[in-house]
Amino acid sequence: MNHCMLEVLVKKAPTVRFTQDNKTPLAEIEAEFDSLRADDPPSSIKVIGWGKLAEELQNKVQVNSKLVIEGRLRMNSVTRQDGTKEKQAEFTLSRIHPLSTNIALSSIPSKTQSNQKNNSATSSNNESVKWDSSPLIPDTDDIPF
Repeated sequence: MNHCMLEVLVKKAPTVRFTQDNKTPLAEIEAEFDSLRADDPPSSIKVIGWGKLAEELQNKVQVNSKLVIEGRLRMNSVTRQDGTKEKQAEFTLSRIHPLSTNIALSSIPSKTQSNQKNNSATSSNNESVKWDSSPLIPDTDDIPF
């Protein structure tokens, strides 16, 4: 199974385009995440959101926003201008969890009161977004592990 979770910093504002066939929104951001070693520079990755997640990226996510993202990792072969091939990672979103206080994703439920029959004043801090299953990407990812 291919499921990844990354803590990222948004480096470029979201760009949105639409598919030709059914006009499904597709948003793309460039995000940066820390490397495992302290002396290595941060890595960048292209993050893709489809449908409602694309709309949320466009409307709510800004440059320098901190997010925890969940989804699938895919490796694409891209031909450079000099004719050589390069592998680039692409992350397809399933869920977004904001870490910055400047993000208020509408699809994230507000804090809910626990059992009101007990008159308990505790609330749940577990905020998450429903899974977005569109579109499905084939399980033929070429990840070099």
